[in-house]
Amino acid sequence: MRNLIVIFLLLYTATQAQTLKPGFDPAEYEGMLQRVAGRGTFYASGEIPKETNYQEVYSSPEMGLHNKWSLWENKEKTIIVINIRGTIGTLDSWLENLYSAMIPAVGSIKLTNAYTFNYKFANDPKAMVHIGWAIGMGSMAPDIVDKIQRAYAQGVKQIIVEGHSQGGVLALLLSAYLHCQMAEGKLPQDLVIKSYCSAAPKPGNLYFAYDFENATRGGWAFTIVNAADWVPETPFSIQTVNDFNKVNPITHVKAALQKQKFIVRLLAGHIYTRMSKSTHKAQRKFDKYLGRVLYKRVKKFMPEYEQPRYTTSFNYMRAGTPIVFEPDEEYYKRYPDTGSNIFRNHLFEPYYYLVKKAYK
Repeated sequence: MRNLIVIFLLLYTATQAQTLKPGFDPAEYEGMLQRVAGRGTFYASGEIPKETNYQEVYSSPEMGLHNKWSLWENKEKTIIVINIRGTIGTLDSWLENLYSAMIPAVGSIKLTNAYTFNYKFANDPKAMVHIGWAIGMGSMAPDIVDKIQRAYAQGVKQIIVEGHSQGGVLALLLSAYLHCQMAEGKLPQDLVIKSYCSAAPKPGNLYFAYDFENATRGGWAFTIVNAADWVPETPFSIQTVNDFNKVNPITHVKAALQKQKFIVRLLAGHIYTRMSKSTHKAQRKFDKYLGRVLYKRVKKFMPEYEQPRYTTSFNYMRAGTPIVFEPDEEYYKRYPDTGSNIFRNHLFEPYYYLVKKAYK
């Protein structure tokens, strides 16, 4: 009789254990904000309840450009959370955001003499990502993968990847990296990964976004945006004729104009050339200042880091299933747009207020 009771209790506990399901869960997102609030960034403002459903079990040392992450687990020990810290008030942490030349989504970066980050963020050969955040994610990757493998050995297969601001975009790149690792058999393929990327800037180009959204389709990765927040609008983005798919009417417009009358060829060709040159000129300037020039600054903090070859694109796009909070009159009364604090709409508290209001 006692054995039957034990078996019943075990079965009942198993059915009641928390499991991750597809779709945006406001309670899971609120928990993310509770975990990140007040953890060494300047985004914390106002009162946000303390996390009670998850417990922090590991806090990493600072790596790369002052990057840091923490590991949490739920009470039933069925889910782990990888919580990535956002920007802090140090020069190198800000350089990671500004250093925004693009690199291919598959390649390698030598971060130290002892460590080269061999990465894959997407399958599409046209996909590109932000170099600064690739460095940040790559600096933490071995430690994160090690903790995932240790948790898996103990039977934990469910993972939430999360972060706010810089932490949000790093969470997005980490999620992409982990999905590629799973697809290549370098991580168990029965892992369940759900991502909450809050107030995240744009991580890469359109083809990276396509690839990421395909890999996480069905409601497994979200980018959460306050429509009044300027940070998700960054980095600077330029679209040139080279950023289109190979088959298009724009890149080959000059060849198409050859079939037109002389005056049409002359006028349309002149307009096309002027417009194309201006975008390419702007892109080259961005490559110079936000790539090669800032590399020299980053090198001072990471002396063994070697500059990779950048791509010829600055066409940044948002990635992940969007969850957009639209502020109303009541919001602006609570958080007046006076201009005195440029991060007013980027802080944890406005995001917490908006999710509570949107999902009563």
